[in-house]
Amino acid sequence: MRRHSCFVFLFCGIFLPGILGFPQTNTSIDCDSLLPNYEVEPQTSAPPYIIAVSFDNFEPGNEVQVTLEALGDAGFKGFNLQAREIDGDVPVGTFKITDPNTKGLECHNMTNSAVSNANSDVKQKVTTTWIAPHDVRELQFIATVVQNLENFWVGIQSKTLTPTHSESVNATGKSKRKVCFSV
Repeated sequence: MRRHSCFVFLFCGIFLPGILGFPQTNTSIDCDSLLPNYEVEPQTSAPPYIIAVSFDNFEPGNEVQVTLEALGDAGFKGFNLQAREIDGDVPVGTFKITDPNTKGLECHNMTNSAVSNANSDVKQKVTTTWIAPHDVRELQFIATVVQNLENFWVGIQSKTLTPTHSESVNATGKSKRKVCFSV
């Protein structure tokens, strides 16, 4: 009899919410494509969200405050936020988790290389801190924002941030020194 009770309890906990139409809250967003695990297509309209950053330029080790914010009363339940080099498809740098509505994610075997929602509560704004890595070129913060199960936007971008360190990185990823001559 006890085994039967455990089965009923397990069945109800796993299947009953879906059968009764309760919303699923364990949404995952792919680290590479930034697409949620939904069967619905992303919105193509202008997103009602912005990504604001505290600096236009950065040096390795700098901390940049990044804010994802709803415009008006749009609100959002889920998101995935990353920093990527322009035309890059891999997260760069790491996030310091400072907002209780956020949690760090591991993408490409890098701890806290992306930040996501820690709960499915409706949010108007979340703030996090990004730590700049060494040898990175111009970058943008990019996000997917989930308003609800039917409405989400992929590829929301911040303004471009530029490194200010004295070495630049060429296309091979190796650094080259800038040399200045005065005559």
